[in-house]
Amino acid sequence: MALQASPPDPGRPPRRIRPGLWLFAPSRDSQGGSSWLLEGEGEQPALLIDCPALTQDNLTSLQRFGSNGAIVLTSREGHGRCRRFQEQLGWPVWVQEQEAYLLPGVERLQTWSEEMAIGDGRLLWTPGPTPGAAVLAILRHGLDLLFCGRLLLPTAPGRLAPLRTARTFHWPRQLRSVERLRRWLPAGSPAWIACGGGLGALRGEVLVPHGAALLAALELTP
Repeated sequence: MALQASPPDPGRPPRRIRPGLWLFAPSRDSQGGSSWLLEGEGEQPALLIDCPALTQDNLTSLQRFGSNGAIVLTSREGHGRCRRFQEQLGWPVWVQEQEAYLLPGVERLQTWSEEMAIGDGRLLWTPGPTPGAAVLAILRHGLDLLFCGRLLLPTAPGRLAPLRTARTFHWPRQLRSVERLRRWLPAGSPAWIACGGGLGALRGEVLVPHGAALLAALELTP
């Protein structure tokens, strides 16, 4: 007889950051990374950007959207327990094609290549941190947002930059991806950047303001 999966721990629910935007507690399943929830607006689905810890409070927070949601993965380090989330929610999972092989058995898996529109958002492939790293740009709930995954990481309060770490897949490609991102975004966008890495260096802040100016000022030295 097959063993039943044990129920998840209660955990902590996500924290409301702005109207329609929520931040989950750091997850050991993603090396302490950050996952975000952007509520749906109109006919647009709720978006779970990267997977948080598999806890009952997190599942309850997501299940309130019913079937009107999608999981968007920005790198292999944000996959966490994606299959379990998909099983519980029934939502499609969007992943850049380079990292789809890491999700065997995940149902409703949607892959894409260079760019992809997902409702009112746009995905861009930004390899470097991982082979299938991606960012999501979206304007919703009055917020002009860039979910940068781990392409940029916090360095100080209000500051993000590309950082070379022990887990970096390809550093020169990461720098080229940042340059491509600057050309891809509309002028003056984004207003805010949400990072998928650990947020400790922001010293209590979570969203980084003045995103367009921050990106323009980055020095991309190999």
